Amino acid sequence: MSAKTENFYFNSELILYTPSKSPLPIHALTLSFTKEKNTLRECRMCFEVNLELYRRIDKEALFNLKPELRASLLNGDFGAELNIEIQATLQPDLLSSLAEYTKPNAVVTYLQNLCQEQPENFLLLSESWYALYVKQKLESGETGYCTFWSYVNPSTIVQENLSKEQINEAMVDFFQDWFDANLSGITQEYYYESFEEITKSFEEFVDTTLRVIPEKSSDISEKLSNPDEKLVDVANEPIEGNIIFEQIAKFFTQDGWQYTKMKGESVLHLMFSGENAQWNCYAKAREKQQQMVFYSICPVKAPENKRLAMAELITKANFETIVGNFEMDFNDGEIRCKTSIHVEGDRLSFALIKNLVYANVSMMDEYLPLFLSVIDGDV
Repeated sequence: MSAKTENFYFNSELILYTPSKSPLPIHALTLSFTKEKNTLRECRMCFEVNLELYRRIDKEALFNLKPELRASLLNGDFGAELNIEIQATLQPDLLSSLAEYTKPNAVVTYLQNLCQEQPENFLLLSESWYALYVKQKLESGETGYCTFWSYVNPSTIVQENLSKEQINEAMVDFFQDWFDANLSGITQEYYYESFEEITKSFEEFVDTTLRVIPEKSSDISEKLSNPDEKLVDVANEPIEGNIIFEQIAKFFTQDGWQYTKMKGESVLHLMFSGENAQWNCYAKAREKQQQMVFYSICPVKAPENKRLAMAELITKANFETIVGNFEMDFNDGEIRCKTSIHVEGDRLSFALIKNLVYANVSMMDEYLPLFLSVIDGDV
């Protein structure tokens, strides 16, 4: 029998408490139960806080929101006008205290009564809840981040017989995404420290949260005691091995470009708007060859019947070009401008990258009208 989830619209104030017993007023939105064969497998709560309260949560790392357990914030900082939404899952060893309640609405009433009668109850402690997602809806879109616990859900670990490979895979995915999002300017020491903190936090979860389920605790501890090669590889991947890529990312960050990292590759995807059009760009690090390559991709491909004429134009353009060159893929008509630099025995400075990048986009912007003329049949 598959698991079923029931949701209940909470929409009321609730007082939780920090580890120091300080009150934490939240606006609870929804409560959800996930059951399998009438057994409660997970309880989630979605609630809102204002920016001031979120900053307190952030500073004190409440709801298990340690800095090293958060992914990168997407689409800018949180704003002050709208509330911030947090979705959290209940500590698995506390699910048994809700076993007698068959519906989420009954739990809502129970929690509200606890606020009045037993404020010290574990269900009302902020650390009994593991934040999965933090987000805010803005006029420009949604911003926020997910956490380590959304990759390695505490309830899933306890309730399902996860293999060592599944646990390690989730940890690898989170750490790799964390590393990709923080690739600009991190040091080798910080890299190792962060990996150790992430692993330590998970081990603390196993040691403390699963203490009342000893067979689970020992089983998961055994799986973690001999991590698979993929997890070890991520932990031991040297930052120095990506030094060119690090410098590339640092340049585009400092120069104010927006970019995304291509998953599994040392490549950044960017956009550039010239006087004549907007187009895709790619910055690639070739670590072994000690090279950086930058591409501008023409926004329009040459149709098959125009590729010979385009090849002639590109040949003439390259004859006059000192830095970089144009090239075309005869299979699909893609046209691109390429500039590159070899830095063996030297360092890839901000000035070197800037010259490489802006020479490239200037060339594409200059020749783009000619390329379009050939494609449109004017020449």
